[in-house]
Amino acid sequence: MRGLAAVLALASGLVGRTALAIEVNVDDQASIKTAASTAAYGLMRYYTGNNTGDVPGNLPDPYFWWTAGAMFGTIIDYWFLTGDSTYNEATMQAIVHQASDSADFMPKNQTRTEGNDDQGFWAMTAMSAAENKFPDPPSDQPQYLALVQAVFNLYAQRWDEQDCGGGLRWQIFSFNNGYNYKNSISNGCFFNIAARLARYTGNSTYGDWATKIFEWEQKVGLISDNFDIYDGITIDSDTQCRRVNTDQWSYNAGIYLEGAAMMYNLTNSDTWKKRLDGILKEAMTRFVKDNVLYEQFCEVNKLCNRDQQSFKGYLARWFAATTKLAPYTAVTIMPILKATADAAASSCTGSPPPTDFKGTQGTACGFSWLGKNFDGLVGVPQQMNAVAAMIYPLTNKASAPKTSKTGGTSKGDPSAGTGKEQDPTELKPITTADRVGAGFLTLFLVVSTIGGTSFMLM
Repeated sequence: MRGLAAVLALASGLVGRTALAIEVNVDDQASIKTAASTAAYGLMRYYTGNNTGDVPGNLPDPYFWWTAGAMFGTIIDYWFLTGDSTYNEATMQAIVHQASDSADFMPKNQTRTEGNDDQGFWAMTAMSAAENKFPDPPSDQPQYLALVQAVFNLYAQRWDEQDCGGGLRWQIFSFNNGYNYKNSISNGCFFNIAARLARYTGNSTYGDWATKIFEWEQKVGLISDNFDIYDGITIDSDTQCRRVNTDQWSYNAGIYLEGAAMMYNLTNSDTWKKRLDGILKEAMTRFVKDNVLYEQFCEVNKLCNRDQQSFKGYLARWFAATTKLAPYTAVTIMPILKATADAAASSCTGSPPPTDFKGTQGTACGFSWLGKNFDGLVGVPQQMNAVAAMIYPLTNKASAPKTSKTGGTSKGDPSAGTGKEQDPTELKPITTADRVGAGFLTLFLVVSTIGGTSFMLM
């Protein structure tokens, strides 16, 4: 295990020297851990939420709230697979703080713009914490399993049968752009946590919901007969849903792959095996090139935006999880993860200005791994992807995700999140205290006005 002080010492010793680069032997666990440690240090140097006066769990501009949630999910896996606890305190602090007072990942500074998928990425991070036995928060703080159950219950309340016969909308509140769009990633978050809750708790209600969500995606054409997973569907003015956006992204394939693997692991059914195998086959066809993960829709022509630049790192995560839930898939997946780790490390040779990268010079990671070199694109998505790519070959020696019966310790609350959801634009009822306060304010303004007028006359 490499502590932060040791990493800082290494970084300071490299100032003014030739670029270090990150080298890795994907068949040597010690080599993988050393490489991942260097990349993780570069990633966490972007994080400012544990600085005095900053907000725990937030990344600075231009990164969105959900990206921070995804980043801490990567860091939890980093700890689990490498044993390096350097960032555990910051990670727990971030999760607890962003859980908010309502313990459902609806913090007041995000609620107005928060989408279902944004909330879902934080929930999946909490689920990873429960499954990996990440250190539990103090008992008076929100607990990982209960947080996921709260988000599940909120999703169930938002399930919309009126339009498209079911599904979650992209946005939570109607005043946000995208409220008339039901996308696979929002419903994928719901499906993913439902399947994982079903396996972790043994409660069949979660499994029933997982089946319902998956079959709704199939019914409206967002999952094809060949298990292509399309981006989303638009709700037209007549409440009909005819226009499917057929764009395909790696994280959509990955999020349904892991959910299907969870359900297969739980049920051992041929139905879920068929779904799992179908999604895996399509993902291997669309998002693997020369044995390396890539974003087929935009990477080659360099059109990926900042969000899209992070997607393939999540696919690596869900590929790795699938090998533990359905071990027969390891023979297909592990060679891809190893080749991807090697290619990702080869991209970590950058020395951008300190304003763009505060990690060790010579170890900034680029976005595209196909050329096995640094492509000049740096940031949280690129560095996070590289950490993910490097750690997941370690999965072959790791244990499967825990459940409540196999060592999981996180405390749950099946009723969490079941209260009425508050619209942040909704006016609160006027109380007696409000009327009294308004009366005092009116009197103060009257007196102030008379006093001001008298002064002007004098």
